[in-house]
Amino acid sequence: MEIGDPAYSQTIETDCKIDFMQRTLLFSKIHHCTLTETNLEYVGSISIDQALLEAAGIVPYEQVQVVNMNNGERLVTYAISAPANSGAVELNGAAARLGTRGDRVIVMTYAQFSAEELEGFQPTVILVDHDNHIIEGPLSVNETAPELCLT
Repeated sequence: MEIGDPAYSQTIETDCKIDFMQRTLLFSKIHHCTLTETNLEYVGSISIDQALLEAAGIVPYEQVQVVNMNNGERLVTYAISAPANSGAVELNGAAARLGTRGDRVIVMTYAQFSAEELEGFQPTVILVDHDNHIIEGPLSVNETAPELCLT
């Protein structure tokens, strides 16, 4: 059988096992943070209140995706800890050019899962107020919040 043969394609489709496949899913997110500062001269990253990091299960230096709801910018950086309960969420370094104080952002992490690990998994969703304090405990993406769409 050669690569161009229709039988080759059929063999690949039927013989391929997906047991070993890893899928990348949303692991956690901090929803509707308010940027409290931007620091262009800082070396890089996003500083996030340690209490928010802990609630979301994000560890210092973990890769995060940041989505700016005000201007649509998306960036990938790493999280560093700001003082707990300070409400600080600060874009640092070059990322500081992608937002301004008062912008609303979503901070997300992703993880890779095997088929077995997927069963029953739900991401952690942390909702915050305008001062970046948690307004509810961790939520599942499938739970409803009257004022927010969490899809």
